[in-house]
Amino acid sequence: VQLVESGGGSVQAGGSLRLSCVVSGGYTSNYCMGWFRQVPGNEREPLASIDSDGRTSVADSVKGRFTISQDGAKNTLYLIMNNLKAEDTGIYYCAAGRFTPPHARQLLLETEYDDWGQGTQVTVS
Repeated sequence: VQLVESGGGSVQAGGSLRLSCVVSGGYTSNYCMGWFRQVPGNEREPLASIDSDGRTSVADSVKGRFTISQDGAKNTLYLIMNNLKAEDTGIYYCAAGRFTPPHARQLLLETEYDDWGQGTQVTVS
């Protein structure tokens, strides 16, 4: 599975960005997809996830501002980010898991994911 993120960049606080993740050779059923963020010196944190059944889970830290969606026809995962803040600065990673966890809350667990993209930088000033 190959995951390629794009859409990162620099934006002013209060602005918006849409990240995209194109998936090649991905799973066609019983999968989960997610977005994670890492700030230098900190552990990678989950942001939002979606599975093949359409269940979503969004971290409390970004709930109400970030939305995850997928376009199966384009094999693309999106993260729409609104009202960006300086603390949203970091490297954003797309991830894919080959199984659907039994509980939606597990969608935000990094251990559910097997494949990772290279990341895209988001800077909010």
